[in-house]
Amino acid sequence: MNIIKTEIEGVIIFEPRVFKDSRGFFLETFSSGRYIAAGLTRPFVQDNHSFSGKGTVRGLHYQLTQPQGKLVYCITGEIFDVAVDIRQGSPTFGRWTGTILSRENHRQMFIPEGFAHGFCVLSETADVSYKCTDVYKPGDDYGILWNDPEIGIEWPIDMSIALLSDKDMKNPRLSQADKSTLPQG
Repeated sequence: MNIIKTEIEGVIIFEPRVFKDSRGFFLETFSSGRYIAAGLTRPFVQDNHSFSGKGTVRGLHYQLTQPQGKLVYCITGEIFDVAVDIRQGSPTFGRWTGTILSRENHRQMFIPEGFAHGFCVLSETADVSYKCTDVYKPGDDYGILWNDPEIGIEWPIDMSIALLSDKDMKNPRLSQADKSTLPQG
């Protein structure tokens, strides 16, 4: 497995070994020992799966009292996956990093606790699976505006056709978020 560290401490991209032949391919999407060796020592306790159409933007989401680290994998299609450091006091507060995850590249991205997470769908459809380090707690979900100009995410889609939930369209900019709802660094 190839481990790629990003410019933001804790956000890691994984490239698992893929065994291809005339029948197709095989890969291990998760083997705890390999991820522990890479520094992910927290157990994963919940798996999620989303299906979305082209232009869908999900995020930027985070949890406060039960923060979730997320190991994201695109099973079918292609997405642009993003992590934003929203930890107050962090030296990289307000910075983002992103990468393309796809059925073709088999990459995974780990987004640590204390980060906002989001993605946009680049293909006609995409199935996205992610492992979480804590269970979802209703009422503990928060968001930051997906296209906050102060963060400056370079989304590789036409922003005028982005499909968002009503809730995600109403999220505040990071600078306007209630500080009591932001994690500490």
